[in-house]
Amino acid sequence: MNYIRTGIGLFFEYDTPRIVHIQSKKVGVINRFIQFCIIGYVIGFAIIFKKGYQDFDNVQSVVTTKVKGIVMVNTTVHPDIQPIWDVADYIVPPQENNAFFVITNLIVTPNQSIGICPEDSKVHGSNCTVDKDCPAGTSLPVGNGVLTGKCDPDVNRCEIHAWCPVENGTTDAPNPAVLEDSKQFTVFIKNNIEFPKYNVKRRNLPDNVSNDYLQNCRYDGGANSRCPIFTLQSIVEGANSGSYREVAFEVVQRIRIGGIIIQRDIVSGTGSRYDELSFQGGVIQIRIKWNCNLDLSEDKCLPEYSFRRLDSSTYKISKGYNFRYSRNFKDANGTEFRTLYKAFGIKFVISVSGQARKFAPVPFLTNVGSGLALLSIATVICDIVVLYILKARALYKEKKYLQVVGDDAYKVLD
Repeated sequence: MNYIRTGIGLFFEYDTPRIVHIQSKKVGVINRFIQFCIIGYVIGFAIIFKKGYQDFDNVQSVVTTKVKGIVMVNTTVHPDIQPIWDVADYIVPPQENNAFFVITNLIVTPNQSIGICPEDSKVHGSNCTVDKDCPAGTSLPVGNGVLTGKCDPDVNRCEIHAWCPVENGTTDAPNPAVLEDSKQFTVFIKNNIEFPKYNVKRRNLPDNVSNDYLQNCRYDGGANSRCPIFTLQSIVEGANSGSYREVAFEVVQRIRIGGIIIQRDIVSGTGSRYDELSFQGGVIQIRIKWNCNLDLSEDKCLPEYSFRRLDSSTYKISKGYNFRYSRNFKDANGTEFRTLYKAFGIKFVISVSGQARKFAPVPFLTNVGSGLALLSIATVICDIVVLYILKARALYKEKKYLQVVGDDAYKVLD
């Protein structure tokens, strides 16, 4: 019953803070040290380093690309490949969202027509000895056509309805790559961005230049340091993929503005050699960052570029990047033919990120208020020290706590 009365008595009690001024070198040093740490954290880290006095807005972006360049193929070495390739030939498909693909190598199967021919020997299940090994009307996994139900006795392979002759799966990609000279192509990347909250629109091209400037200038690090056409091969050639962070830093320092990038440079910036990548293809990411402090001039809101390879040359199977497409035509008799291309190349994926920051009173006052609240931590820690750690803790407890019993206090009866 006394426990119940004691519990009820707690309901009729009230605690009020009591200020005790303690003169102690130890406690004073602890108190000031903690206060300085909290103030330093709030001002130095939360407000200055983390820009706690600014509000922010995420970037909204659109990217368009344009590739230019012409390459001539040695038809003596590659007689089945057309001699001249321009942008209409090696950009497949012509337009993509935030990406573009450049053909660098080819395996060509010319003059295919619809007919009956043996299946490719590399296709699993294509070998046969009798007709029943080739069930009619079915197709083999990763096969090139539909089985006719016949086994070709000359090659012991199933016959198929397909575009004949089938692609020779044993053929390796040419090395060096057929279009290795694509390293001289230029890529025009036009990036328009907006920060809607602040009604700020920017693009990655200088506004005070002409079309002649974009066509003729070349970046040299000196007088033409703002030219949007540049070469990075001399900087990063031979760099391994493990040094990406260093390479990206060098690229950021040299590409502060401009939208035309030589493909050879982009690949070199990832630590990969262009001739190696063009052989079997690969995937390269182009990253554009817009981190802008709008408390300064909008003219200082400029993009930063960095590059990395998303796939790896160390994969044991299915390396690189390739796909197949065809070009169809008819002869004078109306018979339809096609040329089949197995195209290897580099897929460039463009990503844009960034934030704009500008002074705003709400986040600033929020951080200041949080800092003032954190100062109470110093009082809590000092109370723990004086009440439970110091030798004179009994004296401090006596001064810290004072019990006052009012005339109408709730009495717990014995």
